[in-house]
This record gives sequence, structure tokens and C-alpha cells, in this order.
Amino acid sequence: MVGSILNKKLFKRMDMPLILAAAGILIMSLVIIGSATHINTPSDERYWFVQRQGIFALMNIALAAFLMNFDYKMLAGFRKKLYIFNIIMLVAVMVVGQSALGAQRWIVIGPISLQPSEFSKLIMIVCLAGMLEERVGHLNTLRDLLPVAAYVGVPFLLVMKQPDLGTSLVFMAIFFGMIFVSGIRMKLLGSIFAAGFAAMPVLWHFLKDYQKMRIMVFMDPNVDPLGSGYHIIQSKIAIGSGMLFGKGLFHGTQSQLNFLPENHTDFIFSVIGEELGFVGAIFVLFLFFVLLYRTLMISRSSGDAFGSLLACGIFSMWLFQIFINVGMTLGIMPVTGIPLPFMSYGGSALLMNLLCVGLLMNIYLRRKKLMFD
Repeated sequence: MVGSILNKKLFKRMDMPLILAAAGILIMSLVIIGSATHINTPSDERYWFVQRQGIFALMNIALAAFLMNFDYKMLAGFRKKLYIFNIIMLVAVMVVGQSALGAQRWIVIGPISLQPSEFSKLIMIVCLAGMLEERVGHLNTLRDLLPVAAYVGVPFLLVMKQPDLGTSLVFMAIFFGMIFVSGIRMKLLGSIFAAGFAAMPVLWHFLKDYQKMRIMVFMDPNVDPLGSGYHIIQSKIAIGSGMLFGKGLFHGTQSQLNFLPENHTDFIFSVIGEELGFVGAIFVLFLFFVLLYRTLMISRSSGDAFGSLLACGIFSMWLFQIFINVGMTLGIMPVTGIPLPFMSYGGSALLMNLLCVGLLMNIYLRRKKLMFD
């Protein structure tokens, strides 16, 4: 009886807008993945992707709920151990990982393929929040910032080595978002961006050939219309042809006839634009807006610096991934292989995102002090 009352109190005190937004995106994801993988076409394996993603979702929701049962502040005490585990995990990918699409990013355990770089993002947020908690308001000089940059730099370089430029850029977004909230001097931050912009010609020489081609294709997809530019061209055709209300589920041409590559993963937003049109795309973006807004509010209202930094890191990661992925499908950003949170097919990314929701809810509930009522 007491447990039932506590559960009702717990449910009422949760951040329902955030939960409903995440649930709405997840449901939309299963529908669009089903359309992208042709569940309407008779086949023995037509439900394979939807079933796997659905099972992943149910299992991961249970793990996210588990995250609400302990005080998130305990994570700060495990910062060093988590950081070491993160490094070991990323090194292990380079040693025993399997390659696909030109990158060595996956560790296969039986029937399950794990992408450690996805988990590395959340671990890095936790570790960086623990480090910056002691430095809030004290990032005034380059000397103050260098230890923090070096701390993030090690896993950043390991991910770049795979190579995984997209996840490396997410690391940078997390880093800059969290040091901004930590009170870095704007003059110092501006100097860093200026130095980075000036160093771009040098950094160009360190990019792989396919990465250089993606940037060139971003400037002009017709440079390689049947190769690197093919994804962007087909994506823009798909979204443009959807017009206001779309062609209807299972009635897209670019997605249903397989003209659009990776239509259930990196380019899933293109399927939304083609089949649900401008209205459907705006609805999905509205759900993402609610998700981001509530994450930002949780960060602002947290009762301690560690919780605020955790929520800010998650906000920075999601905002960057949404902006880059959607921009990529519209042809206004380069193709980087960054998935759309909660939408793109993939167990590792889904687990990481749902764990983030569980962690945000933990921060929100601890602020409300429900657990101790």
C-alpha cells in the first residue's frame, strides 16, 4: 500500500512534458522505421528492424527507470573510474572492434553489436561535470582551461582514430556547452573559436579522403552526384517532394523504392519529410523542442552545480545532434553520420539517449525531494 502511494507520488512529480516528448519521438521512430524498412511488403523479415528497436526500447526504458532509484550525486565519486573505463572501452574498439562503412566502431558480443563511442558521450558528460563542478567561475585564463581540454582531448582523439568525425564533433559540442555554463570568460571563448577558425586550413590535411569529399559535396553535391553527393541529392528530393502534408506512410518514392540510402538510420528525417510532409516534420521538431526546453529547465533549476552541468551536457549533445542531422538531410550541413536522437535505428544510441532521460528525471526528482518524502 505504501509502495503504491509512493509510486503515484513519484509519477505525479515527474517531468511529464519531457517524458511525453521522448515517448512521442520514440513512437514516431518505430512508425517511420517500419515504413523505411518496408513492413508493408510481404517478407519473412519485414518486421525485423521494428521488432528489434521495440525490444531495445522496452529494455532500455527499464534501465532508465532504474537510474531514478539512486542519488545522481553518487556518480561524481566514480568520475575517475568511469573515465578510465571509457578509455579502456575506446582502446578495445581499436584492438578487437569490427569495421563497417570504413570505420572500426563496433564490438560484437554474440548477436549484439555495441558502439562504445555512443556510451562514451554520456560517460564523458558525467566525468566532465564532476571535473567542472570544482571549477565553476574559475575558467578565466588559458592555463585554467588546458587541464579540462586535455581531459576531454584523450577520448576525443581515440574516437577520431576510429575514425568517427561525427562523434568527435559531438564531444566538442559537449565540451563548449559545459564550459560556457561553468562561466568561462567570453573573451577567452572567443579567442578559442578564432584560433580554431584560423587553424582550419591545417586541420584539412588531417582529414581522411572521404571526409574531405563530404565537405566538398556539401558545398556542391554535383561534384560527385553518383558517389558522395548521392545521399544529399536524394534526401533533398525526398523532403522537397513531400510538400505540405506528405505522400502518406508507405507511399514515398525515394524511401520505398530504395533511392534514399540509410533511410532508417542517418537519413530517417528525410523519410518523415517525404511521407508526412512539412506538417509532420514540424511536429517532430516541436517534440524535440519540448525535449530540449525541459532539459534546459532542469539544468537551470538543479539544486547543485553537478546536476546542472549534467543536464547542460545532455542538452548540448542533443541540440548539436538534432541540428547537424536535420541540417544534413536538408543539405545545409555536411554528411557526418550523426544519428537523430530517439529516431534513428540503433540499439547503442537508443540506450544512451534513454539513460539520459533517466538521469534527467533523477536530477528533477532530487530537486523536488520526492524520494525523501
